[in-house]
Amino acid sequence: MPSPNPIRRVSSEQNEPVNLGDRAIDNLRFIRETMERSTHFTAVPGYGGMLMGVTAVVAAYIALGQPVWRDQLFVWLTEAFLAFAIGLLAMWQKSKIAGESLVSAPARKFAFGFAPPLIAGVVVTLGLWRSGQFDLMAPVWMVLYGTAVVTGGAFSVRIVPVMGWLFMAAGAIAFTLPAAYGNYLMGASFGMLHIVFGAVIAKRYGG
Repeated sequence: MPSPNPIRRVSSEQNEPVNLGDRAIDNLRFIRETMERSTHFTAVPGYGGMLMGVTAVVAAYIALGQPVWRDQLFVWLTEAFLAFAIGLLAMWQKSKIAGESLVSAPARKFAFGFAPPLIAGVVVTLGLWRSGQFDLMAPVWMVLYGTAVVTGGAFSVRIVPVMGWLFMAAGAIAFTLPAAYGNYLMGASFGMLHIVFGAVIAKRYGG
């Protein structure tokens, strides 16, 4: 004849009181994560950022071998278009995997914060080109790109604005150093910062 003990044990486990504190913590965590997903743009590409960094390091190496500023500028402009294409494609792929639309409210906020400093960078670059002040372009690019990352990153994951502030710091340092250091700082910022922060984003925020 089977023992009734297992039935009593199951019944007693089912009748145990629910820990309301644990339930409340779980609910708050779910609400917080849901709100973060609805108000922050999380499709910032990690692996794409790393690839952008690798191409920037290569561009810095090529630019260092160019004898005149115009040729170095051509190398970096080519890198800028390549990095933009890589970033946009990686962002689209990550958003598709995560089920996050690139025209959602958080994505639009990210874009509207990111775009103005980049547009300012284009305008200033044209002005410096016209006046022949090629040596000032590298620090201007670092500062304004960093500004774009900070302002756009305000609507993204927390680590993105940190990267932007480091870009701005690199640009400020570039203003104080001879122009010959521009390519090195461009490689260190657009190259190594993208690689390091891209790896962190890929690990913590899913690619």
